[in-house]
Amino acid sequence: MQLDVYGTLVAASLVLLVGRLLISRLAFLRNYSIPEPVAGGLIVALVLALAHSALQVDVNFDKSLQTPLMLAFFASIGLNADLASLRRGKVLTVFLLVVTGLLITQNLVGAGLSLALGINPQFGLLAGSITLSGGHGTGAAWAKVFTEKYGLASATEIAIACATFGLVCGGLLGGPVARFLVRRVKLPDEKHSSTAGAHTFEQPHAMRLITVQSFIETLALIAVSLLGGQYIAGLLGGTAAELPVFVCVLFVGVVLRNVLGLTGWYRVFDRAVSVLGNVSLSLFLAMALMSLRLWELGGLALPVFIILAVQTLVMAAYAIFVTFRVMGANYDAAVLAAGHCGFGLGATPTAIANMQAVTDRFGPSHISFLVVPMVGAFFIDIINAIAIKLFLALPFYG
Repeated sequence: MQLDVYGTLVAASLVLLVGRLLISRLAFLRNYSIPEPVAGGLIVALVLALAHSALQVDVNFDKSLQTPLMLAFFASIGLNADLASLRRGKVLTVFLLVVTGLLITQNLVGAGLSLALGINPQFGLLAGSITLSGGHGTGAAWAKVFTEKYGLASATEIAIACATFGLVCGGLLGGPVARFLVRRVKLPDEKHSSTAGAHTFEQPHAMRLITVQSFIETLALIAVSLLGGQYIAGLLGGTAAELPVFVCVLFVGVVLRNVLGLTGWYRVFDRAVSVLGNVSLSLFLAMALMSLRLWELGGLALPVFIILAVQTLVMAAYAIFVTFRVMGANYDAAVLAAGHCGFGLGATPTAIANMQAVTDRFGPSHISFLVVPMVGAFFIDIINAIAIKLFLALPFYG
């Protein structure tokens, strides 16, 4: 069964409604701050997996909207990034060091376990930072390198399966980790939680009053960010400075927001940005998760599955004992830890969804929504590429 773009959009909307219904009815989903797209998307993915196994029925969704929605989300993140608010540059630097430590840890775990299990260590690297912190795009790109340069069979299939495994676990892990940590910190006071940050990404369910004019102006800014990002990515393509399109889109959004603010020409309307950004994020995640072909995860070789299971446990332990403590062992650190689980195993949109689920329940954490997108969508790709190349230079990868 093939759904066209309209059918896919209807299905994604229903996924979000199902997710909201489940979270409103099931206390454990609320208690563990599971995002609505994750709850609804996984239910649909499980139903489709059963239909595939029992009835040999496959449902294929049109994916043409996924990329524009993802890029619109990253544009909104950039337009929401007021660099003047990030005066505590130390937070960004320290979090960057924490993230770098996880990249190295993931590759050490992957390489070490692959050698211990007697499989090609390149599979261990694919089940490391390439697919977990890197996601599907990075995984597919490096899998091609492994196939062409090193002759690694089934590299692409393994990479996609590992990235899918990470995306699922990243969406499920952030909430429980945050719940465990939030019990150990002082929460924002109730008055502050209900007002501060209500116009930004921290509280996705807050009331936002916007006008048609501000909506159109914000839509124009997002469109300019997409166009500029695509153009910059095209210029950098094939060079040593090549970057993913979404990183370039985010960069253009940041430049637009801060240049317009500094010159006084236009003040970006945060409420409209958050509405468009949250809609794009929710629909993108719903489409991504409902399209998961969960039965393909069963094809993972047992050693690779063991590596991924250990990587998930390592991510949880790292978020609790390293990310949380190094970032200050406070409420902001707990939200950062939830976000780190999201993009440390899955992707930046998953990280934002994790943090939204936490802050919508316990209160805002503005610094987290400034730091995580910048690190998870920009710096991590650069550092990850360096880390991967350093590991490939080791003798047993030759």
